Parts: sequence; structure tokens; C-alpha cells
Amino acid sequence: MKMLRAALLATALSLPLAAGAVYAATPADALVIAQNIDDIVALDPAQAYEFTSGEINTNVYDRLVGYEAEDTTVLAAGLASEWVADDAAKTITFTLRDATFASGNPVRPEDVVFSFSRVIKLNLTPAFILAQLGWTPENIADMVTIADGKVVVKYEGDFSSAFVLNVLASRPASIVDEVLVMEHAEGEDLGNAWLNTHSAGSGPFVMSDYRPAEIVRLTANESYFRGAPAMKSVIIRHVAEAATQQLLLTSGDVDLAKNLTPDQIAGLPADTVKVETYPQAAVHFLSFNQKTESLTPPAVWEAARYLVDYDGMTQSFLKGQMEIHQAFWPKGFPGSYDETPFTHDVEKAKQILADAGIETPINVTLDVINSAPFTDMAQSLQATFAEAGINFEILPGTGAQVITKYRDRTHQAMLLYWGPDFMDPHSNAKAFAYNSDNSDGNYTATTTWRNAWAVPQELNDQVTAALAESDQAKRNEDYIAIQKEVQANSPIVIMFQAALTIAMANNVEGYVNGATSDFVYYRLVTKN
Repeated sequence: MKMLRAALLATALSLPLAAGAVYAATPADALVIAQNIDDIVALDPAQAYEFTSGEINTNVYDRLVGYEAEDTTVLAAGLASEWVADDAAKTITFTLRDATFASGNPVRPEDVVFSFSRVIKLNLTPAFILAQLGWTPENIADMVTIADGKVVVKYEGDFSSAFVLNVLASRPASIVDEVLVMEHAEGEDLGNAWLNTHSAGSGPFVMSDYRPAEIVRLTANESYFRGAPAMKSVIIRHVAEAATQQLLLTSGDVDLAKNLTPDQIAGLPADTVKVETYPQAAVHFLSFNQKTESLTPPAVWEAARYLVDYDGMTQSFLKGQMEIHQAFWPKGFPGSYDETPFTHDVEKAKQILADAGIETPINVTLDVINSAPFTDMAQSLQATFAEAGINFEILPGTGAQVITKYRDRTHQAMLLYWGPDFMDPHSNAKAFAYNSDNSDGNYTATTTWRNAWAVPQELNDQVTAALAESDQAKRNEDYIAIQKEVQANSPIVIMFQAALTIAMANNVEGYVNGATSDFVYYRLVTKN
């Protein structure tokens, strides 16, 4: 009977979803997921830049160092068993552990050199993350070398080895099997076309099947150096409709549903399904363009922090989608500042404005992406800010229209979100606390420049110093201090951190979902 049920599941997963289709319960050694995966453009870690791509990469590739499933807040040894950093010489020397790729080929220092070099030479979307280290196609052979069987990484720039380690924990720093990849290279593509439909890693799983907008099948790597996963396969099925995901989960045909709406979550049967909420890296904020004179007084910035109905939004239409977070670095990572000192207090906001002699009403346009939950958030802000005499005229637009206006600095107030490019606090500190040249001609992809906020030189210096700090504990303290300053005194009102709510069968244990798609782990999953 068990073999029959497994065969029925395999048949169902090989066919498109259709009305009236019949499914069997999932096998004990397979994790079956219903998820919208049509965002995948590329799976080669040198090119992959989408959410689902990151999730797949994390489960099939290892990096020298990384944030692992056991504790996603601690930078841990990966393929490197140890390393020695020399901040004065700007080098880090990595000793590799005894590990093998899923192909059976040994993981060699040459594979590390090849992996980093191909990212820089291919120069596809995520290459900029590694290029921050001063690496170019012309110098990469000198920047990543082998000495006495160890990998020596050199870097250029005024930053510390702590920053470099976080860069090397990012997706494009995944180590690929040079021998296997080059067997499938076409012309000068360094295996890029092949890696977009196959995997060549040493991680806990192998990508054994990928059909765009249909299915991703991962198979356990029995030789994984941390031990083979309990799940012999992970099957991620493309299910675009949330209602269909809900049906498959409640009928026992999938183990996880990743894209359910709050209403669907609320209606799930507690006896067979459990719901877990995971903070995500994106922070949502309201910002004021300093080219708008009425928005330049610091008293307006301070009052604004007390005019946001944080609880009202997160307990209603944002429930399960966001949680209150008032600092620029997301909760759950080293260097985060998680205190939330501001609450909805209209009388206090009025008093702040009155004490500063601010005349009201202040009439301001508010740009917002024309989709939920952004329009709902804008309407809430419009209602609460009006109580203190700050009147928002909501200007909805497409994402492209809103972001283009933001980049051009032609907005007045803006409701948007921001996520880090890699998990180092400098990624967001640069965006929210640094702006050394506020001139119109110095386009910079930061919230500070886009809001024409000439950051005080003292704060600029703090960001620069934190980037160069070699002691990780001290570095975290520095970023917390920077966040406190931005939280208290800037034209950027950080309100929420995104949250992801995932429903799963009650018998699923050990699923790990960190703050980004790069921190989704299946290797600890068991089914009781």
C-alpha cells in the first residue's frame, strides 16, 4: 500500500494541476511543497538573483563560510574548516575541510578559485557583491590564490575582514565543482547554460529535476559532510493559486504551503496544520524628501514617528505579513537593534510640532505602489497623520513609476521597502545612514540620497568606521549605535519588518526559514 501511495504521488507530481485531480498522502521521506516558483530566471549561483533561486542555491551549494540551519544568526564554518584574517595585509587564508561534491569529486582549493573567478568573469547580476572586494576580471587571478594547499583571498578597500566574510557567505560565493561544470561548458560560458538547469555543488541536496514554472526536485546528497538529510527528496511544486495550495495542504497532498493569504491562514484546521511566522529582511518605511521645505524640520520627523498606527496595522490587514520594527537592520541578524520606542500617540505628536513652532496644516503628496498592502498602509497613514494636521494626498502608481520617481528625487513623501543585497549590516547602513555627496548629479542607490538628506558628517564617519572595524562584537555595537541615531533623528521613519507566514502539516519538524530566501534550509526536516 505504501508503494502504491508513493507511486500515485509521483504520478500526480509529474502532471499539471487540474480541477478534480486526485492526490495521495506524501511519503515519509519526502517533503512536498506547494509554492509559486515562477520567479526563477536563473539557477547558476553566478547569475541567480531571484527569491526561489536563492532558496535552491542554499540547499545544493556550500560556501567557505555561512549562516547555517542550526543557527542563522552566527557566521559558521562551511567548506572552510578554519581561517586566519590579516586586516593589515587585507588577506584571509582559508583551510578547506575534507569534503566531496555530490558528483564524488573532491572539493579542492582549485574549485574555490574557479568559482570566484567565473562570477567575476561572467559579470552577471550578482557579481557586484564579490566585486566590492576590488576584484576585476583583470586582477582576479592575483586576488584569489592557492598557497600550501590553502585558499588566500585578498581584498582592496577600507573595510574589515568581518565585512569580507559576510560577502563570502553570500549566494554568488557558492563553490561549484569545476571538473563537472567544465564538462558541460559551451564556448566561453563557463558552464552557465548547464548550471541553470542542473547543480554542481557539495550541499545537502542535488537538483535532480527542474522544469520552469512546474517543479523543482531535490535529491539528498548521501555524502554531505554534515550528514545526509532525513528527507530523501524535496519536491517543490509550482502552484500559483493560493486557494489551490490551501486545498492541497488540508487534504494532505503537500506538507508545506508557502503563499497563503491571511484569510486562508486563519481558516486552516489546527488539528492537522500548524502555522509558523518568520521575520524577513525587508524593512518598510515612510520617508520625507528634504527638497520639500515643509518636511525639513526635525520636529516633523519626530512627530511622524508618533503618528504611525503600528499596532493597528499589524493587528489587522498586515497581520502575518509584517511586524513592528523601527531600525534599518532586520531582526534576527548580528548587529540588529530591536527596540521599538515609538507608539501611536497623536497628542504627543501635536505637542512636538507645537513646541517647535511648526505651523499646520502641512499638505504633502505621498507616493505608493498601487497594490495591497501598500495602498492600505497609505490610507492608514493618511488617516492618522491628518489628526495632527499633516495631510497626505496619496499618489498611487506602478512599482516602476514609484521607484523611478524616487530615484529622480521628485517625490515629497514616499512609502517603500528595502532589503539588503547581502547579510552584512553595512548593506543597510550605507542605504539609511550614509550620504557624503548630496548633489543632484551624484546619483546613489540609497534612501538617504534619494530623499536628499545630507547626512551629518559625524554619522557618515560612524558608518565608515564600522565598515573598517575588525572586531565583530565591536562592529555589531557600532551598527547598533548608528541605528539608534537614525531611529531617533532622520527623515526616514522605519515602521515594519516583513514577515513570512508558512503553513505546514503538524508532523513536519526542523524546517528553517531565515530572513531571506538564502536562509531557507531543508536538511534538518523530519516528519514524525
